[in-house]
Amino acid sequence: MEYSLEIETAPESVPAGSSILLVHPSTAETDRIDTQFLKTDTDRLLVVSTRTTAREVKQKLEHYDVDESKATILDTLSTQRGYTRRQSDDIRYLSAPENLESVVEETRDFLEQSEGKRRVSIDSITEMIYYGDQTQTLEAVKSLLEQLERHDAVGLFHLARGVHEEDVIDEFRGEFDNVIELDESGNVTSEFGH
Repeated sequence: MEYSLEIETAPESVPAGSSILLVHPSTAETDRIDTQFLKTDTDRLLVVSTRTTAREVKQKLEHYDVDESKATILDTLSTQRGYTRRQSDDIRYLSAPENLESVVEETRDFLEQSEGKRRVSIDSITEMIYYGDQTQTLEAVKSLLEQLERHDAVGLFHLARGVHEEDVIDEFRGEFDNVIELDESGNVTSEFGH
């Protein structure tokens, strides 16, 4: 099974089980690439947000014409910020963004309980490191990559350049066969399947 991509400089498709690392400047607008990834050729999508609340994610999806009826949002921020929210079928809440085991569990549950072509956006590794630590985050990313491969889904993982030392970027980059880089001017370059 192949998943279509409509991201400039990227191949037209990637095989099921693939994941992509999106390396971007901390100030860059990643919504365009994220939503291009999410709305193409998909039956169900999961947005794991450690950077924005579910309400903000819904606004982004709506703004970029992503079909919200296909979306599940995992919000790791609202509860920590003191907002009381009720779980629903399409929005799940975690107690805190550093709860990385629950991020992995919720992603696994989503993949086990859904069918067809599934896409997962992890926004972002940078926040996971900030709230947790580098070692825990690397283990969580490895677990998420395994889940995506096992369930023939695809994933897009955000990582902000400039926030981390180069060796941290390199360590995470080493886990991915596919990398998209976004520069300050919005130019996109890609390396796939090397």
